[in-house]
Amino acid sequence: MTRLPKLHRDPFDRMLISQAIAHGFALVTPDPSIAQYPVRVIW
Repeated sequence: MTRLPKLHRDPFDRMLISQAIAHGFALVTPDPSIAQYPVRVIW
């Protein structure tokens, strides 16, 4: 089990980030803190 670093404090956003990483999805968001994770961000 891998844990996300605590770069973003919102638990719902962290859940979306982990699902996007696990499934190779992109997230559509203007939130710059989400872009710190290894996930593709569109905006």
